[in-house]
Amino acid sequence: MDEALFEMFLDVAYRRSRDVAVETFRKHHPDVVDAVVAEFDRRTAKVKNGYPPKILAAPGKRDGGWYAGPQPNDVFWPPFKKFLLDEKNWPEDRVDVLDEVSSKIIGFADDPAELKFQTKGLVVGHVQSGKTTNFTAVVGKAADVTYRVVIILSGIHNGLRMQTQQRLKEQLFDLNAGGWIEMTDVERDFRRPTQSAVSLLQPNGQKVAVFVVKKWHTVLAKLILWLKTARPTLANIPALIIDDEADQASVDTKQINPKIRELLALFPRATYLGYTATPFANVLIDPNADDLYPESFIVSLPKPDGYFGAETIFGRDAVEGEARGADLDGHDMVRIIGDDEVPSLRPASRAATAGFTPDLTDSLREAVQYFWLATAVRRSRGDAGHSTMLVHTSMTTAIHEAFRPVLQAFRKRVLDGLEAQDPVVLESVRSQWQDEAGRVRLGEYPPIDFDALQPFLQQVVHDTKIVLDNCRSKDRLDYTGAPVTAIAVGGNTLSRGLTLEGLVTSFFVRSASTYDTLLQMGRWFGFRSGYEDLPRIWMTERLRSWFRHLAAVEHEIRLDIERYEEQDLSPRDVGVRIRTHPVLNVTAKMGAHRIAYASYGGRRVQTRYFPEDDKTWLEKNLVAGQKLVEAAVGDGVIVEDADGVLLLREVDVAHVIEFLAKYQVHGDSADLRTDLITKYIRKENKQSDSSLLTWTVAVVGSPPEGADDDHRITFTDGFTVGTVNRSKLKESGGSKADIKTLMSKEHRVIDLDIAPAAARRMPEADLIDSRDRDPGHRRQGLLLLYPIAKDSPPDPGNELTRAPLQAAAHVLGMALVFPGTADDWVPNVSYIQVDLRDQAIDATDMEEERAALSEDDS
Repeated sequence: MDEALFEMFLDVAYRRSRDVAVETFRKHHPDVVDAVVAEFDRRTAKVKNGYPPKILAAPGKRDGGWYAGPQPNDVFWPPFKKFLLDEKNWPEDRVDVLDEVSSKIIGFADDPAELKFQTKGLVVGHVQSGKTTNFTAVVGKAADVTYRVVIILSGIHNGLRMQTQQRLKEQLFDLNAGGWIEMTDVERDFRRPTQSAVSLLQPNGQKVAVFVVKKWHTVLAKLILWLKTARPTLANIPALIIDDEADQASVDTKQINPKIRELLALFPRATYLGYTATPFANVLIDPNADDLYPESFIVSLPKPDGYFGAETIFGRDAVEGEARGADLDGHDMVRIIGDDEVPSLRPASRAATAGFTPDLTDSLREAVQYFWLATAVRRSRGDAGHSTMLVHTSMTTAIHEAFRPVLQAFRKRVLDGLEAQDPVVLESVRSQWQDEAGRVRLGEYPPIDFDALQPFLQQVVHDTKIVLDNCRSKDRLDYTGAPVTAIAVGGNTLSRGLTLEGLVTSFFVRSASTYDTLLQMGRWFGFRSGYEDLPRIWMTERLRSWFRHLAAVEHEIRLDIERYEEQDLSPRDVGVRIRTHPVLNVTAKMGAHRIAYASYGGRRVQTRYFPEDDKTWLEKNLVAGQKLVEAAVGDGVIVEDADGVLLLREVDVAHVIEFLAKYQVHGDSADLRTDLITKYIRKENKQSDSSLLTWTVAVVGSPPEGADDDHRITFTDGFTVGTVNRSKLKESGGSKADIKTLMSKEHRVIDLDIAPAAARRMPEADLIDSRDRDPGHRRQGLLLLYPIAKDSPPDPGNELTRAPLQAAAHVLGMALVFPGTADDWVPNVSYIQVDLRDQAIDATDMEEERAALSEDDS
């Protein structure tokens, strides 16, 4: 592939469109067009499942521009990349995604060349989705850009710490043995070295010191004490602290949380990255406290291809703007345990634990038999890998012990029956397979009948080990040797972080009271390459409904991060919303939370994209705005005209709805669907408090006296404004020009009695509340129209990232601000988010604010 030609194709495709690029290349480069198009489609296919990653970042970190990505002379990332391609047989697409995602995380951290910095970021992944691989890539790249101390806080259990250390050893340390100082090993957590910290930690050295430690206060205390002996040296060492399972033990704990903060404070040049799939506690940390609130950025990792998450298995409820279709139902993988069986599987109370003996209930018998059947199917397909079943009914070790004889006795009975060709045993497994075969159609596997899997079944049952994995057991799961076939009985040690290799069947009765605990128990999430059709989960109907709810919760959190990124908001501007549940608690660590409004309540939405090459499209939108103003003025509304800004007060909702029907929105603006907005407005009009019946319409232009004839726009007789400038991102244009942010922050309250300078210093939450506190505006919406010059130049100093508009006509940008008094969009749905109302926000120098109409703030 000629990279120069490919870059040329990319340039045309992004500035115009893929079709135009193909047409151009067919004319001028017919011999390579097919190969170039195939490569373009391969690379852009990664856009599925939330790619590129969405990020909610502080203003100073929004471009991540200091990091240019891996370089040819890098030492640590290239061997890891080669390992994934050659040893793990990852496809290039998957490695490309990891490369770009990890580069984005590095870019939004601080440049280690800075003399003083402290980044606090949060990386939100999916349960069992490869977060360890992601932070391994981040560690390699951080080492390449001269971070010289890496501390990985790896959960609270030895099993996860050892697993993390083993993976880093295999994927980083052993690939470049001379580049790392391993301060811990697989068998041992941190112990004070015989060498001093000063002698081991060299700011200008080529080696990177890596610590993989449990989040346990005694371990952290020893590490901190040793590091303090080198305090002057630490001032010159860029440090990366990765907090795996960052919602566990790190938040709101009396011993561990202070130790983590003390550890971070030792390094004047430090980046702290929390990794979690359940970020509920992290996004509710009090931002005003000296704590671990992710004030620098929150990034949502894309869902990898082939990943099984809650939505895949359980389906989810529709969220705002979605139709309730069969595509949200999930696959037929869940089997229900009757409520009448539960007392036979776990004690009803702590007092009943002593002497409790579980029964081999019908559902447990079916689950174990299915595990053997599914493993036999895998063996018949030539898959000799690890195969595991999870039995999780209680966190109590005594209950785990009680299951061992029950499962061993059943295994012996079935094995004896298969060896003797007992017709009762054979009929039981045969009929069960006939019922299960074909119920899930994933992957391209030919149907297999019982006769084809039967030759493998007896050996599978024979090879099965009953393993207890808890804090007291000695026969723990060990996947380091030959392929394992195991039924693992456990509790907390199996419920977070630790990967159960080849997990096929889960039997889950354990209850939980919080979102994060329940989701982390879902060890069945992850990758099932080669047996996507086989996983099954046995649980109660109540648990199934809870996991379905959590699938919607996860989906909406990622939607919020995407929405706020589009609006250029930071984690200190606005909190990620979390949908609540009538029974489950969001987290045990509720931090600084407040009630958040549902649907469009309290939100602002705005134009970001438009087709700059479509003159008819642009002109129709301008006419729609002119008609709106004309109709409102014709009604005799109050008009305030000053310095190019028109404020039309008490505009009837009918004119706004008519405008929305005519105004065209770019297809990629999912947050600005005028049909959903109109539906929401009509619903609010019918509420008992009659919200959104009147609006303020603001035309935000510049003084017409300072504009030439071509840059003056008349909205109706007697009301003319000059255009404003909004340049586009350099890589955009053609059918999708991207101005990124339309509104200045103070325009959110342009119709209220708040000075622009004061508004710029207010937290986003206070801006929302200010509308609700104003009696004249708490039920009134705000619609803003921005006449944008078709040839808008970039602001001085932004020429590297911005380009002039080349629009075929002047552009009418549109924004809507809703009061925060909306009732729930869906009955019985409510939300919480972090309380940011006391945030002290300095005025920013964001481009849209610099480009906005200058105002006298005195």
